[in-house]
Amino acid sequence: MRVVIIEDEKPAARRLTRMLNEIGIEPVAMLHSVEEAVNWFYTNKHPDLLFLDIQLSDGLSFEIFDEIEVNSAIIFTTAYDDYALKAFKLNSIDYLLKPIDTDELENAINKFKKVQNIKEETRLDLSQLKTLLSKDTPNFKSRFTVKVGQHLKMISTESIDCFYSENKATHLFTSTGRSYLLEDTLEQLETKLQPETFFRVSRKYFVNINAIKDIISYSNSRLKIILQTYSESEIIVSRERVKDFKNWLG
Repeated sequence: MRVVIIEDEKPAARRLTRMLNEIGIEPVAMLHSVEEAVNWFYTNKHPDLLFLDIQLSDGLSFEIFDEIEVNSAIIFTTAYDDYALKAFKLNSIDYLLKPIDTDELENAINKFKKVQNIKEETRLDLSQLKTLLSKDTPNFKSRFTVKVGQHLKMISTESIDCFYSENKATHLFTSTGRSYLLEDTLEQLETKLQPETFFRVSRKYFVNINAIKDIISYSNSRLKIILQTYSESEIIVSRERVKDFKNWLG
């Protein structure tokens, strides 16, 4: 089975690759943008199955099909709400809700294997689905711009370990150990950060799931988080957020 992953969040793509490897599937390609995917499909044999994220770094993944006809079955990997999922079902599209569960992944693969007429079963009304989803597509930021002296520096969200509030100012802290002042408040970040990747553990901190090194039981039923590089002060999951935090971890 030839499988291709199209996902702009590299940690999520690597995680899906590991999960597929565990059930004996080795993806033939891992693509991260509309442009990269279109170029790949022009020069390679189309796969049997696509794992397709909807919001890519340079646009909606549906734009791939505007440029080139792709003859592959599709399983969407998505963080969308029930409204969008109903659209998937109506169009006979399989989907996996992020963060992806191992059992659900295996069920989706088994469902794909049982399909006899792939082309008929996976024929999509992409224009209708694009219209439905574009109304509610979250516009999560993939990078932030910060001021360093007289210069502007762009920082990818993948390289941000956490956001924190200090002295009424908001900062981001990178995996290289640098801290930068940010104009956004933590409240404004709640609608700008990908909820699969970032979680607000307290009034003071947002943390990146890929930066978590350790989680330790703390007093009053709270949790203490140790990040890969950040050590400026303790990061404590507030008691009222512990349950949601554990659910977020998956």
